[in-house]
Amino acid sequence: MAYHVHLIRKNTENKNMAKKRKLSGSDIIVRTLIEQGCDVVFGYPGGQIINVYDSLYKYQSELKHVLTAHEQGAAHAADGYARATGKVGVVIATSGPGATNLVTGIATAYLDSVPMVAITGNVPAAQIGTDSFQEIDITGITLPITKHNYIVSSVETLADTIREAFKLARSGRPGPVLIDVPKNIQIAEGEYEEQAPVEKDAPKPAKQIRIEQAAACINEAKRPFIYFGGGLINSEAQEELLALADKIDSPIGCSFMGISGVPTNHPRFLGMQGMHGHYASSMAMHHADCIIALGVRFNDRVTGNRTKFATGAKIVHIDVDGAELSKTVNAMHALRGDLKETLKLLLPLISEKQNSQWQQEVEKLRKEEKASLDNRDGMTPRNALSILNKYLKPNTPVATDVGQHQMWSAQTLRFEKSRRFISSGGLGTMGFGMGAAIGSQIGTGEHGVLVTGDGSFGMCLNELATAVSYKIPLVILILNNGVLGMVRQWQTLFFDKHYSNTVLDRKTDFVLLAKAFGADGVNAATVEELDAAMTKAFAADGPFVINCTIDKDEFVLPMLPPGGSMDDIIVKVGD
Repeated sequence: MAYHVHLIRKNTENKNMAKKRKLSGSDIIVRTLIEQGCDVVFGYPGGQIINVYDSLYKYQSELKHVLTAHEQGAAHAADGYARATGKVGVVIATSGPGATNLVTGIATAYLDSVPMVAITGNVPAAQIGTDSFQEIDITGITLPITKHNYIVSSVETLADTIREAFKLARSGRPGPVLIDVPKNIQIAEGEYEEQAPVEKDAPKPAKQIRIEQAAACINEAKRPFIYFGGGLINSEAQEELLALADKIDSPIGCSFMGISGVPTNHPRFLGMQGMHGHYASSMAMHHADCIIALGVRFNDRVTGNRTKFATGAKIVHIDVDGAELSKTVNAMHALRGDLKETLKLLLPLISEKQNSQWQQEVEKLRKEEKASLDNRDGMTPRNALSILNKYLKPNTPVATDVGQHQMWSAQTLRFEKSRRFISSGGLGTMGFGMGAAIGSQIGTGEHGVLVTGDGSFGMCLNELATAVSYKIPLVILILNNGVLGMVRQWQTLFFDKHYSNTVLDRKTDFVLLAKAFGADGVNAATVEELDAAMTKAFAADGPFVINCTIDKDEFVLPMLPPGGSMDDIIVKVGD
């Protein structure tokens, strides 16, 4: 993903849609956001952005502002909103610590290709470089974690800067864009003329010759495997993917970011790949002779030891971002282009076939996976999340924090609709969940869910105040094991049970905490109690916390050991 600091020049085209009028820079910011179809922004006021907040007050009937408890929570909320809707999420913060508190949220969005626009205030331009109070070079800080960023030098370029930021955030591989606005620009008056919402760059397919070469390779395959990621969701190419799978009689797997891209109950879908992926999916890809990778990266959590990854497979890799092609795993056919448009051209070139022997092998893998599943009674993570499944509707957005609960959710939860699994993949951001859950609920209007752990929840529980203030209908399921479970799992398996700083031993009563914030909550120690709690939680008209006790020594399995390959996959402890 390319990035740079960019000073925009005033756009002189398409200026005839509305009459020009004089507005302050702050008013221009808010009017342009409304013009671009923005209906909600997330943020936190401060001295160098106060003028914008005065404008938000004036236009509050047209643009809703959600005041979070912390700027990081606001960034995650804008992120969750964008993931759940496909629209640009917008976050606003002041200078100095307000701006730097956005950094983790911006980085999270960057690594997961989420369209976001962050608007920060800064000290007046004449004071930049003088170490003024709460001055910080936020464009310099965010240079590596934004698609582009801007420092606005003139009120006359302000509206066009915002318009271009919206276009960039959505075009190609989506990502965050930051606009830093010195206070003098917010105060100054400039001409504003309303325009139509900008369109993202038109999607373009890969080159025809490369599509033809890829088709020939796919047509020769006897053991094809389709592997997709978040790019499929961004491109809305589900229909084309399923058509391809039917034509070549192929099983389907996905990366963590691809979850919900196709219905989890689809007969061809084997589940998630990777370190904690589904056994059948991971092994099928390992034994394939052709991997068709669609809008996805081959990161280390998927490949394990790259020298041993799918050594018998020819790889066809299609992605809108050419930088990802053959970056970690060499592709025999690397196609840069929009996934949906490329598949449309590829499909007519694909011969219809049946791979009965391959399907028999896949079915055997399914049976092996089923035999390895945790079928214990009682309050196991799988049983807890299976109860949650009973209450999920097709439109329910489910956000997670990061840790064991995240992987259990990825393995167990069922989704029928795209964009309903909201989780930090690339950066693995603990504390992501509450903000993201709030944003995804606001974006969809549906009763939301957050699956979290006691460790992750401790990093973001201040946003309970936000959920209560805005009466966000949100079921918060805390899988509470009293430890930092994922790190403890590694310490158990690979560090001789040296439990260094992973036993939390905290006395926090999450139910009383919820009530202190103005929410409701219950404890659940059995599956029966959890089922009853779910009924109550989904009937609530605001946030509801369920503190669910699980054993500290529960593991996420399967698991690839460090430096291992699919041949080393751990299915049960003691294997």
